[in-house]
Amino acid sequence: MYYTKNMKYLNPVLRGMYPDPSVCRAGDKFYMVTSTFHFFPGVPLFESDDMINWKQIGHVLTRKSQLLIGEIGASGGIYAPNIRYHNGRFYMVVTNVSNIGNFYVWTDDIYGEWSDPICVEQTGIDPTLFFDDDGKTYFVSNGNDENGTGYIQISEIDIETGKKLSENKPLWYGTGGRYIEAPHVYKFGKYYYVLDAEGGTEYGHMVNYARSENLMGPYEPCPGNPVLTNRDMGGYQLQGAGHGDIVEAPDGTWWFCHLAFRQIDQYMPFHHLGRETCVQPVYWKDGWFYIGTDGQALLETEVETNHKIAIQNFSYEKTFKTLTLKNDWNYLRNPDYENYKVSENGIELKSTPITLSETKSPTWIGVRACEFEEDFSCDVTCSEGEAGLSIMMDENHHYEVFIINENGKISANLRLRIGPCDYIKKSIELESSTANLRVVSNNYSYTFFANEINLGSADTRYLSSEVACGFTGVYNGLYAVGNGKWNQFKNLKIIHNSK
Repeated sequence: MYYTKNMKYLNPVLRGMYPDPSVCRAGDKFYMVTSTFHFFPGVPLFESDDMINWKQIGHVLTRKSQLLIGEIGASGGIYAPNIRYHNGRFYMVVTNVSNIGNFYVWTDDIYGEWSDPICVEQTGIDPTLFFDDDGKTYFVSNGNDENGTGYIQISEIDIETGKKLSENKPLWYGTGGRYIEAPHVYKFGKYYYVLDAEGGTEYGHMVNYARSENLMGPYEPCPGNPVLTNRDMGGYQLQGAGHGDIVEAPDGTWWFCHLAFRQIDQYMPFHHLGRETCVQPVYWKDGWFYIGTDGQALLETEVETNHKIAIQNFSYEKTFKTLTLKNDWNYLRNPDYENYKVSENGIELKSTPITLSETKSPTWIGVRACEFEEDFSCDVTCSEGEAGLSIMMDENHHYEVFIINENGKISANLRLRIGPCDYIKKSIELESSTANLRVVSNNYSYTFFANEINLGSADTRYLSSEVACGFTGVYNGLYAVGNGKWNQFKNLKIIHNSK
């Protein structure tokens, strides 16, 4: 079923940890990428016909040669990818803040492999490429001048080699908001536009831009800045709107994809699902563009469009048969593939001594938590050591319900790790090394079960960005810790029924 003309759709359109979205169009299709930080593989790649409904078609960074994220802390690694399509070729430019800095990769087949990294010796983060009408290519990022003031900077590069052909030049200092970032440069008609995000990727986040008839400026700020922000919508569930990218559809409509997050309650400003991807309509007036509903990002948006948009469906049941390594499962940092046996019938995990509280790569595999209300369960057989289910924010903030099998003594346990506090909240004896482990969540809490026995609850807010800091979101994971034995996971279910 499709909408046409006036229609309403729901945000976020990508739910769970999909921050810093960037979009481009090739023919009648749209393509989007988002950040992944310390997770492997890196930079999920999505395709859409309508900008509202997105299908993941793979990841961009799938090899260790592209993505070195060894012993790094959470929220390191891959920041803010940008995707562009030029002369039949796709480019993805990004920063690995923990390793090689700014680089880009390319492909001529959007469904195939991408090149190894081509590095660019330019400082800053959140890089983007701009292809001008005269055939020149420019590399844009944020940066700081000699006084430490943030700005957007630009240099010309050789797109074949990444070699810089000019020095960095300040392009725009923004509107005065803190943490100027997320730069993009466009040319629409006779004007060049430089767009940024300011205010920090938190509750004061906002989108601003300026225009000029010359690429190198001077730039005139939009009189309607900020053109997107929810900073004055106290108590509204969708917050932190900013950091985005603009694209024109084949029917002449314009769209803006951006990040935002859902806080758990009107009076509880915590978010743990991560920064998510939203989409807003774009409107033009006198050479200036305006975003969303009066510059605000809403959970439900009405838009007039001339192309068909499929009705959204956020209800799902994820199982081993429906989840794939190509699209869904992630590892923590660079994995040792010899510790994983993945099939549509289940997963076997070979335990190692590395725990979830370390900045190495434990035997752990997970999928994003996408909704507040989820029912996550799996039958787990622990051969030795410990094996179970993990609700993971970062190495210092995570909850586990798991089985311990030591010297013939078997128990089910609930562990809570909240900063320096790491303790077993409850433990019960088991007669078998196999148990059904389950986590049921809502906006406010997780409740943990072993063979339907309630082991206790813990607040979602202690896994939030406001408590844990960082830029990621919660994952539902399976893990094993021990001395090299294989542990089995069967009958996985992650259920959400959209209201």
